[in-house]
Amino acid sequence: MKQARKGLSLSAWFGRAAAKTACLVGSPAAFLLAIVGVIVWVLTGPYFHYSDTWQLVINTATTIITFLIVFLIQNTQNRDARAIHLKLDEVIRAMHEAHNELIDIEKLPDAELEELALRYERIKQQYEQRRGRVEAAWGESLRPRL
Repeated sequence: MKQARKGLSLSAWFGRAAAKTACLVGSPAAFLLAIVGVIVWVLTGPYFHYSDTWQLVINTATTIITFLIVFLIQNTQNRDARAIHLKLDEVIRAMHEAHNELIDIEKLPDAELEELALRYERIKQQYEQRRGRVEAAWGESLRPRL
């Protein structure tokens, strides 16, 4: 196991660290720690006479922590999104009647994504129109019973 860790690339190391940090930062313990930190800071206000330095401590600490955690969480979200896209691509590929052109659409320019969105909006409207005609023809018999 140690040999595998020695050969760990920077990217792999960062990915593991980001995933662990995201789990820790999103935990109830981290939230409570942050609340305790703020309470301690507020309670020390009178002792430091609410000085500029006292205010600068919390501002600097929160800015640095937020700045660093944004990168770690973004890395985790990017990996999760990529995994979801790959899973969806596999589902599309595996379905015989699916439109394979939808694989990797997240890489298309915004204008082409908007065209696809409009295409599927038209398909949805056509479906709703057909459904409305069928319901009108069949009446109450197709409506779900509660």
